[in-house]
Amino acid sequence: MKFAIFVNITREKALELARELTAWLEARSLDYVFDPQSAQALGSGKWEEKVDLNQHCDAFVALGGDGTLLLASHYSRSKPVVGINVGDLGFLTEFSPDEMWTAMDHLVSGNYSIHTRSQLEATLESGERLTSLNDVIIEKGSASRRLPAFTILLDDEMLASYRADGIIIATSTGSTAYSLSAGGPIIAPKSNVFVITPICPHMLTVRPIVISDDKTVKVWVDSQSGEFPLKMDGIQKKLLAPGEVVTVKKSPHHINLVANEKRNYCEILRKKLLWSHEHPTGE
Repeated sequence: MKFAIFVNITREKALELARELTAWLEARSLDYVFDPQSAQALGSGKWEEKVDLNQHCDAFVALGGDGTLLLASHYSRSKPVVGINVGDLGFLTEFSPDEMWTAMDHLVSGNYSIHTRSQLEATLESGERLTSLNDVIIEKGSASRRLPAFTILLDDEMLASYRADGIIIATSTGSTAYSLSAGGPIIAPKSNVFVITPICPHMLTVRPIVISDDKTVKVWVDSQSGEFPLKMDGIQKKLLAPGEVVTVKKSPHHINLVANEKRNYCEILRKKLLWSHEHPTGE
């Protein structure tokens, strides 16, 4: 069995865990490789290009926060991904550093369960296709002096056209990311829906809307000038021209996250959002 390991190289704890993990794998004669950036930070010669990891590795390990897991999942495709939380929030990275060894034992033995998560696919006018686990974001950018209008179609029917700082199309997984910060709802991960969330809309009547994930969303920016950042999972992929259409729909490819059987979604929400902080359960 061969593992692909992604590490948040800005966190010393993640680098320390990576060293401990590689020693654990070597003691069991299990093969592994890092992505190039992680290997360089650790001084390891065992690395492969990210685009090749899916072909040669059986499972992926992300040591960091949700951002590290998102990066690993982008290249994992259908391979299982185990997330070890060395970050601050960690909605997706379900295992603590202390739980890493149990998670790895289960991964090696095949005794684990999977959370299957839907992705978004964004198709550009050029034909280029991009995927994201959390969200597709189009922002107003800095070039346009006037607040631009975002036009949205659902299955080729007009939904809305409103002025805003941007628009977020998020999966249920991504509902607790940028969409939540922008006022969007929390959506249970297995819900077959997406949410369209405006960023700082010009009118108070503009609100997030939850739609079925079998819908096709088309978005473009009505503006005379400017360039508008298109981001996938927070990473800028392109600057869109005025009127350039982005078509967003459910991707045919899923992400398989290794589940922590000791935790459930309600517990994650209580812990991460401090819902029981003011009035602890039982008091």
